[in-house]
Amino acid sequence: AILPYTRMLSGPMDFTPGIFNLTFQGEESAQRVQTTLAKQLALYVTIYSPVQMAADLPENYAARPDAFQFIVDVPTDWEKSVAVAGEVGDFVVFARQERGTDDWYVGAITNEEAREVQVPLDFLDGTMGYTAQVYRDGPDAHWKTSPYSIVIEERGVARGDTINIKLAAGGGTAIRFKAGDKK
Repeated sequence: AILPYTRMLSGPMDFTPGIFNLTFQGEESAQRVQTTLAKQLALYVTIYSPVQMAADLPENYAARPDAFQFIVDVPTDWEKSVAVAGEVGDFVVFARQERGTDDWYVGAITNEEAREVQVPLDFLDGTMGYTAQVYRDGPDAHWKTSPYSIVIEERGVARGDTINIKLAAGGGTAIRFKAGDKK
């Protein structure tokens, strides 16, 4: 959770998130991706890069189509960006509005420490409801022992609500707020 505070101060950067084969050298290897699957998704929002890509092999995405759907849906350009919460080196939460739509995305990532973060949804348009498509760390998720544990769920939300995000060690949460009809 350092890059958003350092390299991104001057603008976007090249970054290749979306690795689904997190333990390519085996669970005990030091040569592995030290994140959870949910954090890989959240990096698409927390790291601003207008040239995004799917950085893993097609068969790794085919094995997890529900999680891959977030990569399909996430845009590469933003109308607005809001730093919601964070501490340098510890964690960061960004909210970004997709350019040309009323949809918003939230990415939350943490270092090796598990934590909970309250995210007030004050950035949402108060004249409409939203469906939150949440991709979060599962209850047993941990970057080292259970990196693939992920929960994907939907719920209705509106401006003024607060979402409690539980981040596993090395974990993350990615949320798409799909705009509904005007109230």
